[in-house]
Amino acid sequence: MRRLYIILLLILAGSPVMLHAENETSYLPSIGIRQGGVVKRDRSVELTMSVDLSKAKIRTQHTVALTPVLVSADGNREIAFPPIVIDGKTRHKVYLRAQRLESVELPPFHNDSSQVIIRHGGKNQQYDYAASVPYERWMLDGRVEIREEVHGCTNCGEGKAEQGLWSGILPTFIPDYRLDSIAPEPEPVKVRAETRTARLQFRQDSYKILPGFKDNRAELDTVSNSIELVKKNTDVKIIGIYITGYASPEGSMAHNMTLSENRAKALADYIRRHDGISPDMLHVDWKGEDWEGFIRTLGDFPNLLKRDEVYEVIERYPDERDFCELQLQKLVPPTIYLRLLTEIYPALRRNEYRIEYNVRNFNLEEARRMVDERPDLLSLSEMYKVAGSYGKGTPEYDKVMATAVRYFPTSPAALNENAVNAISREEYARAVELLEKSEVTAKSAGLLTTLGVAYAEAGLYDKAEDAFRRAAEAGSETARHNLEEVRQVIDQL
Repeated sequence: MRRLYIILLLILAGSPVMLHAENETSYLPSIGIRQGGVVKRDRSVELTMSVDLSKAKIRTQHTVALTPVLVSADGNREIAFPPIVIDGKTRHKVYLRAQRLESVELPPFHNDSSQVIIRHGGKNQQYDYAASVPYERWMLDGRVEIREEVHGCTNCGEGKAEQGLWSGILPTFIPDYRLDSIAPEPEPVKVRAETRTARLQFRQDSYKILPGFKDNRAELDTVSNSIELVKKNTDVKIIGIYITGYASPEGSMAHNMTLSENRAKALADYIRRHDGISPDMLHVDWKGEDWEGFIRTLGDFPNLLKRDEVYEVIERYPDERDFCELQLQKLVPPTIYLRLLTEIYPALRRNEYRIEYNVRNFNLEEARRMVDERPDLLSLSEMYKVAGSYGKGTPEYDKVMATAVRYFPTSPAALNENAVNAISREEYARAVELLEKSEVTAKSAGLLTTLGVAYAEAGLYDKAEDAFRRAAEAGSETARHNLEEVRQVIDQL
């Protein structure tokens, strides 16, 4: 009895496997799939595998179609590779006969795209399969299944089955972008300056300062107060006051050059006498007619009659300013020049003065206080020390760094640190905005590298590639690494 039971098991083992129901036949368990895989080459996905039929006892009347299918990770999309069609001996004859007789319908799966092979019963038989499909991004992290359909004569039994082959194919490339740190620029001697404007009123062709004339008293008091505030600050020491005189265009250029000189010297003499500033600390310069200021001020008068014509006259005679002034006087109606003379020219007659001073160094406790009270007196290194005392990632750290870039807008270190902070908070648009608007970025390999990371994290891969390339050409090894990373990301798009 035991011997009969063993014989029955052996007979069943050699028979086709029936799945799901008695009339469903599958040969999949006896077909070996090995030495295969999926790779991406350019814009195609290639699948290769070795199909071992040595243990598959396929009935002569059966056709077995094995279709590899690539399925997305979420199961919502799929694409089929060309099927492998395995014919039993008799079934293959049917196929050949149908090929000869064009009026006879071909068996299932026997079309031009199918790879048809004959199963030679009882023999070792392997088939090396290779096929490709167009690449699409949804294929990343997908899986490959093989789906079987068995067809044959009416009473031979048919069936369908499927089997998973490989999962996690074409894994999504996770880039490892790296960032450079930029040390704050040293500032052994802290030199600061305050620039102000004194719009003193003079009588026609005069350069004598009259304190009681028009608004001169208030203007002079403002000058003295600004100097006094600096003198009283024990943290700073005045090292120089620089005065520049400007004139308006009416009259000749030569006359106005002399006028601007004398008016600047007059203010310097007033500061020397009234505010007790040593003559060797007073530096005087003069520019004559301020045509650049003229053009800027015109922008504040959008309703000025024939303003565009005024612009054209100014642009037409850049090297003949006396003649230019004459053409402005000839504009019609005369009220145009009258408005220039009474509303725009007065703003051009002025002295600008810059108070320069040295600032002492502060210890950490003092610097913490100065961040809120007088951040302009801190060096960038002092701000870094204050920020570091709070710890990176804290709100206080971010606040100090934001102050640093506000007072040192052209510092690569301050720009980089704020951009890196924004990236760490996933505020990629903020990092991009900060670095894009700075003229310093294009000159710094470190800033270009950080900008490239911000672009990449924001999904702007073409811009990231360009930024990394420029930084790499400037010598950044970090950028070279990032360039390879982003190119692999782009390859998977």
